[in-house]
Amino acid sequence: SSHLRHMNRIKYLTLYMLEEFSLLLLNLEEYYFEQHTANHIINKGCRDERKFRGSLKICSKSIIFEPDDNIQPIIKIPLRDCISIKAPEDNEANNPFTRYGRTEHLFQLDVAGKLGDVVQTLHQLYRASCLDKMGDQAAMITAILQSRLARTSFDKNRFQSISETLRMECKAEMVTPLVTNPGHVCVTDANLYFQPLNGYPKPVVQITLQNVRRIYKRRHGLMPLGLEVFCTENDLCSDIYLKFYNYQDRDELYFLIATYIENHITEHTAESYMLQWQRGHISNYQYLLHLNNLADRSCNDLSQYPVFPWIIADYSSSVLDLTKPETFRDLSKPIGALNKERLDRLLTRYQEMPEPKFMYGSHYSSPGYVLFYLVRVAPEYMLCLQNGKFDHADRMFNSLAETWKNCLDGATDFKELIPEFYENDSSFLVNSLKLDLGKRQGGKTVEDVELPPWASGPDDFLQKSQEALESQYVSEHLHEWIDLVFGYKQKGSEAVAAHNVFHPLTYEGGVDLNSITDPNEKVALLTQILEFGQTPKQLFTIRHPRRIVPKLKSLSRTSSHSVSIAESPVSPNEESFEDLTEESITLAWNNIAKLKLDEQYKIHKEAITGIAVTCNGSSVFTTSQDSTLKMFSKESKTIQRSVSFSNMALSSCLILPGDTTVISSSWDNHIYFYSVAFGRQQDILMGHDDAVSKICWHDGRLYSASWDSTVKVWHCVPGETLSNKKHHFELLAELEHDVSVNTIDLNAANTILASGTKEGTISLWDVTTATVLHQLPCHSGTVFDAAFSPDSRHLLSAGEDCCFKVIDVQTGMLISSVTTDEPQRCFKWDGNTILSGSQSGELLIWDLLGGKIIERIKGHTGAVMSMWINEQCNSVITGGEDKQIMFWKLQY
Repeated sequence: SSHLRHMNRIKYLTLYMLEEFSLLLLNLEEYYFEQHTANHIINKGCRDERKFRGSLKICSKSIIFEPDDNIQPIIKIPLRDCISIKAPEDNEANNPFTRYGRTEHLFQLDVAGKLGDVVQTLHQLYRASCLDKMGDQAAMITAILQSRLARTSFDKNRFQSISETLRMECKAEMVTPLVTNPGHVCVTDANLYFQPLNGYPKPVVQITLQNVRRIYKRRHGLMPLGLEVFCTENDLCSDIYLKFYNYQDRDELYFLIATYIENHITEHTAESYMLQWQRGHISNYQYLLHLNNLADRSCNDLSQYPVFPWIIADYSSSVLDLTKPETFRDLSKPIGALNKERLDRLLTRYQEMPEPKFMYGSHYSSPGYVLFYLVRVAPEYMLCLQNGKFDHADRMFNSLAETWKNCLDGATDFKELIPEFYENDSSFLVNSLKLDLGKRQGGKTVEDVELPPWASGPDDFLQKSQEALESQYVSEHLHEWIDLVFGYKQKGSEAVAAHNVFHPLTYEGGVDLNSITDPNEKVALLTQILEFGQTPKQLFTIRHPRRIVPKLKSLSRTSSHSVSIAESPVSPNEESFEDLTEESITLAWNNIAKLKLDEQYKIHKEAITGIAVTCNGSSVFTTSQDSTLKMFSKESKTIQRSVSFSNMALSSCLILPGDTTVISSSWDNHIYFYSVAFGRQQDILMGHDDAVSKICWHDGRLYSASWDSTVKVWHCVPGETLSNKKHHFELLAELEHDVSVNTIDLNAANTILASGTKEGTISLWDVTTATVLHQLPCHSGTVFDAAFSPDSRHLLSAGEDCCFKVIDVQTGMLISSVTTDEPQRCFKWDGNTILSGSQSGELLIWDLLGGKIIERIKGHTGAVMSMWINEQCNSVITGGEDKQIMFWKLQY
């Protein structure tokens, strides 16, 4: 038993909202250790003595008694306010646990044998709470916590099955908003478990690994110690958020779970989501949600809560017109820069400020702002954050129009919105809990949030907000806001130019907590940062691409071909021949998995390197490493021509418009022109110093790639066919590379050329000026093939490193990477689906956006070296290392 005395300033804390114990009753950074069934005895020994049965909870900075009868208040006694804690003498009541003082509390434990341990624990915690400095307090409490965790381990009886195999066990804390709860983490071959030290809110939390869809490493309290697990694809809230005591444990657990789910699902990167967003496969809302997740934003961490933009700027009209640009906020500017007068004042202060300078004294996202919006549904969090009080009634979230006006005009108000504004649950706008949120000046009671005239009610407000977020205007400009919050305008000179500079402590890496040795300074700094808010992790360092927004017709969710339809000048009611062609192409690609082998012929003595087909499809020209160019008749199934230009391998071929001339490139550094009509070599271009690897042709211009590290652009004036006059070749441009060039491709407009080298670099060149637009080290090893999407927005490449890579042509950003089991040697694609020829000879069909194989089709017995597809995309020819050509047909 023990006595505890404390001063009169101790408060009985009656919970404002909750009728039962919650971790939110604890102070920030306080732990709940253990509980004991006990009686709270009032007026001991007097005639009006009363006993209240309940649970006595030992916490790191307080004692909390929760009565079984929820009419009685929960009592919280801060340890630092106590005068003494001691057991009663033997002559006192049998096994009471008492506390004397100006205010006395007497508790009687059910299990008398635990009394000594409880008193000893309280004495330890009392000493910690009496230390003057917060850092010293935190260090002592951490030592007590770690000692308790070391003395316990995960209870293996909690496993779902006796056949489960233990993979890893360690100490960690489960994170929920404003609270962390210590315990033990356990991973088996089937489940992830967390067992809280205190058994609250339940003895064990279990997640089946088979259900895990996403897993993210998190920065928690500025340290790389967090891990968040989601069992859903698009939900805002996770299934568990864990914080570890060292990053090695975190990384090991991440590896175990990631390895498990790798076999079931594809891990998404910011770039892969960007590609899906650009092509209209995910909404603006979903894209922002994924970016927040990837940038360490979590609903479990109020200092890094997901951030969404203000979209609507009109809160006064009776009708919301989403066709007018002035209805929308300017997404290219941060909130602080929307009002020029206010910005000018802030910039004047910024110029006069010593280093480190910042433009805005508060952030756009902080715990206070999140709870400002959510106070009506989560009042207990605001009470926890603000020591049991609500904010002043006039500073509450009272009206959309008022809040927006304050964000435009307020001297220190630059807040953005939270995802709830674009979801379906409007409860945060309604005071359904009937909270007493105070009275405003003028006597008006704070109730529901006042909505703009154009909203008929809370649900309608959210519906119209969603429509605004998904509107054409926002789709065209959202990338500008992403640049500010997640992208290249977040830091450095671009941030200064965009008036987007916040306090240095808000940025990742702005302070190194490990370098601060004084524990008190560290605690103070961490508290300041967490309360102030944090800038999201930077996801992009170059300009974010625009969304592909169709102007006339709605964007098809199945194929990018609809984009080119949409941008063609056809009235929506007309159906042109081009439309029908596009529709048949879309249909073909939607059914590409139904490709069936029609015929196959062994026509060469070595691997086939190039395929070209006449317009009517009757003659197929192939080049091979056996040095020959052959002409194969589809009708007679025979080789009609076979010509050898030298004893060196040929690398590719193409047929010129009119089907009269075939051009072949050779490893002997030359390019050969062959006249189909006359059956002889017509011309030879000795244009390179090493093997020519690939050629392209457009409108009298020949583009040749070579292992001599160049791509050359030639103007070809054909010779007069009936005489012996040769082609005249004029070198227009030489595109120089550092190493051998292995492949090239031209975009549809023939204005941009893509090249891929033997060392994995992809370059995008402006053909008209012969200058490089973008250069990216994409692959490790040779780039086997590269091709623009039909709308020329993206470039896909396949490499020796078993990867597909997608580049956004406009920005040069690498926006997707898909890993393959083996190298893919050649491919065709429609912007969404890929048909590729693999090293082993299979044809593979890929869903690029999903990052997965849709179909495997058996084909060649060696690598697929070349591929041709007709304009309608329903007929394919492949050439292999096995010296065969295979004809494939789509069978619907």
